[in-house]
Parts: sequence; C-alpha cells; structure tokens
Amino acid sequence: MNYQDKTHFYGKIWIWTAVCVVLLVPVSICVYYNAWPEMTAVFKGLLGVAPIFWTVGTIEVITFTPMLGTGGSYLAFVTGNLTSIKVPSAINAMESAGVKVQSEEGEILSTIAVATSSIVTTLVIALGVVFLSILTPVINSPILQPAFKNILPALFGGLAVVYINKNVKVAMIPMLFMMILFLLVPSMASSVGILVPVGALISIAGARFLYKKNLI
Repeated sequence: MNYQDKTHFYGKIWIWTAVCVVLLVPVSICVYYNAWPEMTAVFKGLLGVAPIFWTVGTIEVITFTPMLGTGGSYLAFVTGNLTSIKVPSAINAMESAGVKVQSEEGEILSTIAVATSSIVTTLVIALGVVFLSILTPVINSPILQPAFKNILPALFGGLAVVYINKNVKVAMIPMLFMMILFLLVPSMASSVGILVPVGALISIAGARFLYKKNLI
C-alpha cells in the first residue's frame, strides 16, 4: 500500500475505535450501576441536539477535509476541536511554509501541525486539571473575561487578514454578506457552523462573477 492507502486504512481504524470508546463510556456506566435511562427520554433528548450536531458534523467534513488533507483530517476528527485549533494550526503551518494542502509537502505538514496541536492541547488540559484550584480565580477574574470571550474571533481575525490581503475583491463579497446578515439577524451568530459552507458558496459564486467580468 502507498501512503494514501495506509492513511485511509489506519485512519478508519482510529475513527471507529474512537466512536466505540465514546459510546462505551455511558454504556459501561449503565452496566456498572445497573441504571438504564428510558428510551423515550433518550429520544426526547436527542431530538433537541442530534439534528444540529449531525448537520454541523456533515458540514465540517465537507468544508474542512480539503483544508486538512487526508492524514490531517483523520487525526483532527478523532481529536476534535477543529474550528478553533486544528484547522487554524494546519493552515498557518502550510501558509508559513508556502505549500498547498494538495501537495505532498502540504499533506505531511498539515498532519504534523494537527498532531502537534493535539499534543499541546492535551498537555495544556492536563496542566489545567492539575492546577485547577489555583487557576480558577484567575480564569473567573472579571478583568480577563472579555479576553476569553474573544479568543476565537482574535484567532480567525489574524488568519483572515492574511487571506483577505491575497485577493481583497473576492474576500469582500462573502465578508460583507456575513456582516450584513449578522447585523440584521444577530441570532444567526449561534449558527455560524452551518453558515461556513454558505460563505464558501458565496465566495465561489462571487469569484466566478468577477472572473467573468474580467475584474480579477
């Protein structure tokens, strides 16, 4: 098997292993304590959260896989937290090295970046658990609360500047659309995951329009 075949083979094993581990945790607890929830309660709970999780999960696979490559995608979807950590790490690494994800260099670099961010995240979480009692007053400090609430916008804002500067004309169309949408309908901010492919489609349509008009 070549590199891609091996990546798919082992990636599928780890993906389904992660699924089994996640599902076995609540099952093990129920077996140990001999306490099983009523199926009506389970379905009632799933009815409220499953549709959005399935939708966002499907959208993330379609949107993020081309950005991460094969190895990076399998690793990122097993370890999680793609939007705020894995995707920015991979994109920033490839941007710094001047390679594209479709290339062999980009594939390898994306995988290394995702793996490194996963290890760093695990270490930070472990340290946070160890020093939780010491860090709690600091984290809950009113002075730092605004900073914690703006970590994600600051992270993607920095990445956005790089990509907007590459082609301002193409970037302005989806950016203006999203700005107007969120100003008119602030409640849509909670559905930002679903709006990612919408922004991608608007970008593609806008770029095609500008290209046809010989503006880019």
